[in-house]
Amino acid sequence: MVSFTCTLCPRRCGARRTELSGSGACRMPALPVVARAALHFGEEPCISGEISPDKRPLAGSGTVFFSGCSLACRFCQNRVISHEDFGQVITIRRLADIFRELEQQGAHNINLVNPTHFAPAILQALELYKPKVPVVYNTSGYERIETLKSLQGAVDVYLPDLKYVHSDLSQDLSGATDYCDFASLAVLEMARQTGPMMLDSSGLAVKGTLVRHLVLPGHTRESMAVLDWLKQHLPAGTWISLMFQYTPMRDIDGYPELSRRLTVRECRKVWDYLAGLGLTDGYVQQRQSAGTDFIPLFDLTGVVRS
Repeated sequence: MVSFTCTLCPRRCGARRTELSGSGACRMPALPVVARAALHFGEEPCISGEISPDKRPLAGSGTVFFSGCSLACRFCQNRVISHEDFGQVITIRRLADIFRELEQQGAHNINLVNPTHFAPAILQALELYKPKVPVVYNTSGYERIETLKSLQGAVDVYLPDLKYVHSDLSQDLSGATDYCDFASLAVLEMARQTGPMMLDSSGLAVKGTLVRHLVLPGHTRESMAVLDWLKQHLPAGTWISLMFQYTPMRDIDGYPELSRRLTVRECRKVWDYLAGLGLTDGYVQQRQSAGTDFIPLFDLTGVVRS
């Protein structure tokens, strides 16, 4: 891979990214930086699989956690990789080998978490080894259409967030006034590429788009506005995952409500609104899922060949 001037994400910062260095919005080089590559069981059932009758998880999602991020979400649970940039630079060949190794471990899919700023490297790795299981693109939703179009045919399942519709909140909490401008178009492009959600005989996603929305404490009106947008614009067959897992990780200046978990009343209010809109395709996460149990240990598991 040669160096390039980066315009992959909506920041279009124009940073020069070489194989081992980068000074752009994501702070990453051109080669992939990975913090963990392992089977993961904390995604939606159609991604991670259901739990077996004896309460043991099945194979799980073959998840690759990339470092760096073009957003600056103040409440991020994966701060050690998204803000502090923990991870190791690997070659494109090593990334392709990781895909193969996860597949050999029985992964239901190859789940690329926060992949946007490494899209060219990912495409090259998929040329070296195309997994026999679906490829999942797990993203904040802050994407350029041009980058997404380059992924058409390489990605089977899109798993984007739609965090906000109002620019003042997206600026305050994620440093991106234009978040919804890009994320709304990105969701529609993803749904266009994949078509309706398709499951195999085991209930696992093989193709489709599943839009996630994390409900924030004290911001149920924002969540209802997001759901209104999804109701008005989302193509039929595109699924929604309403998430109540918000876990406070630190105090956030100006937003004292984000120092607590969601209340039962807040969860019920947004859940009822979802049902009232008739948005029944997808998942509603239980409030009890909040906590640190589903935050993986970022310790380079699966990154360095043992």
